[in-house]
Amino acid sequence: MPATETDRTDVTQLVYRLYACMDEGRFTDLPSVFAHDISVRTPGGLAAGRDAVIAQASRNHSTTERVQHFVHNPLVDVDGDHATVRADVVVTFTSADTPEGRTAPEPRYTLSERFHYEATRSPEGWRLSRVDGTPVWARGTNPPAAQA
Repeated sequence: MPATETDRTDVTQLVYRLYACMDEGRFTDLPSVFAHDISVRTPGGLAAGRDAVIAQASRNHSTTERVQHFVHNPLVDVDGDHATVRADVVVTFTSADTPEGRTAPEPRYTLSERFHYEATRSPEGWRLSRVDGTPVWARGTNPPAAQA
C-alpha cells in the first residue's frame, strides 16, 4: 500500500500525542499510543512491553516535576503498514513549586535527544512499536526520577 500524506500526518501526530500525554501526566492514555510489543531505550532506561513502558514513563515523569517536551524536525517515512520517524526532542524538567515572587519556576534540567521511532498500523490505527533516544546535550541537574 503506498504511503499517503494522511499516513505521515497520523504518525507525526502519534509522536506529538506521546509527549502531550507525558507532559500532562495522562499515562492512562498511553495505550492509545503504544503497540503491545513496544520497546523503549532512552536515558530513562530500557523497557519492553506496553505495561513496562508505561510504568517507566510514569516513573520518569513524576508529578513532583513539571515536564515539557519540544518535538521538532520530525522526518516520517511510511512503507505500507510500517513507519519510521527521526525527530529531535528537548525536554525540560522544573519543580512543581513556583518560588515566591516569580511567575514560573526555572528549569532544573534540560536534555536534548535524537529519537528514532518505529510505528505499525493496527486495526485501531498507528501505534509506536519502538522508541530509541540518544542524548545530544544536557544542562542542569538530572532529576532523581529520570535517572535509571
